[in-house]
Amino acid sequence: MEPCFICVAITGSLPTKANNPAVPISIAEQVESTQEAFEAGATIAHCHVRDDEGKPTSDPDRFARLMEGLHQYCPGMIVQLSTGGRSGAGQARGGMLPLRPDMASLSVGSNNFPTRVYENPPDLVDWLAAEMVTYGVTPEIECFDLSHIFKAHEMWRKGQLTARPYVQFVLGVKNAMPADRVAFDFMVATVKRLFGEDVPWCAAGIGPAQIVVNQWCIESGGHARTGLEDNVRLDRDTLAPSNAALVRRVVDLCDRAGRPVATWAQTRARLGLRPA
Repeated sequence: MEPCFICVAITGSLPTKANNPAVPISIAEQVESTQEAFEAGATIAHCHVRDDEGKPTSDPDRFARLMEGLHQYCPGMIVQLSTGGRSGAGQARGGMLPLRPDMASLSVGSNNFPTRVYENPPDLVDWLAAEMVTYGVTPEIECFDLSHIFKAHEMWRKGQLTARPYVQFVLGVKNAMPADRVAFDFMVATVKRLFGEDVPWCAAGIGPAQIVVNQWCIESGGHARTGLEDNVRLDRDTLAPSNAALVRRVVDLCDRAGRPVATWAQTRARLGLRPA
């Protein structure tokens, strides 16, 4: 059975210390939290940065400092920077791509969020994809809707994505795709039909859906995302004490399923990334 690689989404744009004191906000906190998660079994760090007030930002200088710390304390770990829309507007969302991280998130279409529209207009999507090609950054396609899978396939056929996309479904966001098993299975089947049976894929469950979606991924041959960005709790009554605790929970699910956890070297090789 293929080893499962684990992505840890360490902080995101929304969670605060009021939600959970373990949420890492400063660069130093994020590096420390990621190192613990790396040692627990995570091989991909999905990264956002915050300003001095703890608000999301796309500041390239802060991303550079975070990358420097992660390279020092998590050698070999895959650094994936977010180009998400809560951290900036327009092309500012891709201002960190010249840093040449291993990967960056790429949302290829718009959808509803709990209180707003997550806007990803075609011209911005095309520009972000072109920047990733220019700087040798591998995109992770974040699919909040079934149509996003088809859009990613169109972009791949047209050469806008030079490598076979690594697709991640995001399930459980209010007003977007629910954590529904039939929908999940259909999205998996669609990715395999469009990109090949052997294509690696992942899914993220938001809030209480996190552990459910982790289980589905592990059982179905996909890969898992966890972390305090998506879910600040272990269960309804217990806050997660760290990102590492959520990673260890995924490792335990893998152990129960008899599925090995991928090393950083195995993850890099499977995703076709450059050596560390």
